[in-house]
Amino acid sequence: MRFLLPFFFVLLACSNPYRSTNKAYKKQAKQFAKTLRAQPPNWQSDSILQPQYWAGTVNFNLRKPNYIVIHHTAQNSCAQTLRTFQLTRTQVSAHYVVCKDGTVHHMLNDYLRAWHAGSGSWGGNTDVNSGSIGIELDNNGFEPFPDTQLNSLMALLKRLKSSYNIPDQNFIAHADLAPRRKNDPNIHFPWKLFAENGLGRWYTDTTGVVVPETFSHWQALRLIGYSIADSTAAMLAFKRHYMQDSSAVTDEATRKILYVMSR
Repeated sequence: MRFLLPFFFVLLACSNPYRSTNKAYKKQAKQFAKTLRAQPPNWQSDSILQPQYWAGTVNFNLRKPNYIVIHHTAQNSCAQTLRTFQLTRTQVSAHYVVCKDGTVHHMLNDYLRAWHAGSGSWGGNTDVNSGSIGIELDNNGFEPFPDTQLNSLMALLKRLKSSYNIPDQNFIAHADLAPRRKNDPNIHFPWKLFAENGLGRWYTDTTGVVVPETFSHWQALRLIGYSIADSTAAMLAFKRHYMQDSSAVTDEATRKILYVMSR
């Protein structure tokens, strides 16, 4: 029996379907670590006076994420999404993938930059990838999210908020930062439930709210964080997030919510 044990462990290691991509991950992470260990290079310029010695500071740490971006995968399974993020030709990735059964795949260290947000902006930040954590929910974009998945996401977000002190208003949808291109996580995602748990913004009761005639709902969208370069797309993204509505009509109910949230 003892002669079979080594064979068993080799077989177990070989059965890991992500063995080769995990090896590639470790190799790339090791290269980044090497870059971090090196002292900053001197600027080769006649106009910059170079010191005789490098003087490294002792006061530093890693840059930390300050945003959480929620996506849906728009694919048919967790396995398909994991594979997508392990192919170099796709040029897309995320830090976490949350499956329908509640399984959470942590695919990238939180301090590393994933390629999930793409072009877009939030509150004037035009490089959301560099300061955010991307979370993909296994969902084709047209179906409700099961409780098992939402419960795992809730626990994950609470941990991330606590670890990195992420402000409530910085839990956003992919569609919020890229309203022209994206609709995820679409109208089925329960933003109100998450906001009630300190994971996002929500609005107070708008009963009795009187919106001034001078109020600009476009300006309100901008103040909340939306780019209004395409104002119709921005309004649609806002209504998906806060009203679970897939129309861009700006009615009085919409104006009331915008007024309350932008004050």
